[in-house]
Amino acid sequence: MIKKSLFTLVIFILLITAVILGSSIYTLYSKKRLTVDARLKEISGIEFDKAKHLWAINDGGDDAKLYRLSEDGSIAKEVLVTNAKNIDWEDITQNDFGHFFLGDFGNNTQKRRWLTIYKIENPIDIKGNSTQAEIIKFTYPELDDQPVAPNKRNYDLEAFVAFGRHLYLFTKNRTKPFDGITNVYKVGDHAANFDAQLVDSFKTCTTMEKLCWITSAALSPSRKKLVLLDSTSIWLFENFEGDKFFSGDVSQIDLGIVTQKEAITFYDENTLVFTDEEFKGIGGNAYVIKLDETTKKVIKKLP
Repeated sequence: MIKKSLFTLVIFILLITAVILGSSIYTLYSKKRLTVDARLKEISGIEFDKAKHLWAINDGGDDAKLYRLSEDGSIAKEVLVTNAKNIDWEDITQNDFGHFFLGDFGNNTQKRRWLTIYKIENPIDIKGNSTQAEIIKFTYPELDDQPVAPNKRNYDLEAFVAFGRHLYLFTKNRTKPFDGITNVYKVGDHAANFDAQLVDSFKTCTTMEKLCWITSAALSPSRKKLVLLDSTSIWLFENFEGDKFFSGDVSQIDLGIVTQKEAITFYDENTLVFTDEEFKGIGGNAYVIKLDETTKKVIKKLP
């Protein structure tokens, strides 16, 4: 009798697990728009140009190139940034004038002291297949030549946005023990060497850090909405004051199953596009979300 009860319980748990997993997969794949070209196997940043063409970059190790995607996900054009290197490209953002910024600031080991952002014209204005960039350099003034202590390892970076005449950088937290905080740093948006200025911070979670790492960021065209991406969700910030992005309403959008989600951008004020990397047949796609049709978990609401 006991064995039969245990067997029934195991079957019940397995069924519940299957239902939850199936629901998580559906939550993500119901938003799928296209499969990304296999050459973008480590897609790490996306942005729309002024004509609403989608551009993407690969993570470190690829050439210093941008790739324009067709509507079916194939590569329509490649642009080489001739004076750039792709040490660890992690995100793309765009300012009000249409300039693209390419963030070469991945810092997994916390050993890089000077990081680079490349500023180029809007890709639609590039007539050929190559361009040159303005070069922005920055460092964290808190760091010296000594190794970073485990509880201070919050200098990796995969996400940034352009706001006004500055770039705002959101760290990928690698502290041990993990404290779940993404720090926000500010640098100028023009060619120079900068000390990154710490201006704010936000806590995502304190458990299972790989689910809480911030991997991309985007501002809406009006600059009134900010999103941060992690492997399971989108953090949405609205009604903030100036560049105090965390001062307003905060909500969270569930993206279902865990995949390596690395890039997000706005198509328009209501539409988000995000991508993930392919791993063992899962991912490698671009997905679309309509904010007015999406369930949001309220984290903070202003009175």
